[in-house]
Amino acid sequence: MPDDLTITGPEVEAYLAQILPERDPVLVEMEAQAARRAIPIVGPAVGRLLYLAARMIGARRIFEFGSAIGYSTLWWARAAGEMGEVFYTDNSLENHREAAGYFTRAGVAGRIRQLGPGDALAAFQSTTGAFDLIFCDVNKPAYPEVLRLSLPRLRSGGLLVADNVLWSGKVARPDDSRETQAILEFNRAAYASPDLFPVIVPLRDGVLIARKS
Repeated sequence: MPDDLTITGPEVEAYLAQILPERDPVLVEMEAQAARRAIPIVGPAVGRLLYLAARMIGARRIFEFGSAIGYSTLWWARAAGEMGEVFYTDNSLENHREAAGYFTRAGVAGRIRQLGPGDALAAFQSTTGAFDLIFCDVNKPAYPEVLRLSLPRLRSGGLLVADNVLWSGKVARPDDSRETQAILEFNRAAYASPDLFPVIVPLRDGVLIARKS
């Protein structure tokens, strides 16, 4: 992971953190655990963006590539509502168990399907049907393949959302690392696709939101 996951300056980051409404105890605990154990989560500012995106299109069926302890999953599940179906993926059994506890405490376990533990791309291919929203936050070298797999399974008017698409600004600097090159390929392909209308929001580490025509 990059050393610094923020694109905006520290003063702006402090302001954004200061105006955020207080979260419920489950989210607060997850944020504390992530900070203490260096677990990558999207954080509350991006969590609100994810929730808003899902609510704006009435997303009910959501697939998440890469879920860690389930922080973003919880935002998706609340946005999807009681009739929602959110697919959680992670290759760690410990993360699965920890996430399940949070989901139960938050009262959303019934709308989340935990696949695995195992590879997120394989888990996706084990499912059937179309999705209203697909979220990409898996290992960065897999981003181009996630885009390739996702497009045929995303409904018309659905959203493809991806985190870390600015990669601590490395996308704008010479960087031959596998991770940076994969993100650059993903971004180029998303913007070149005739089926997608993408926008990169420079919040935290960059969030791409693309609507399928």
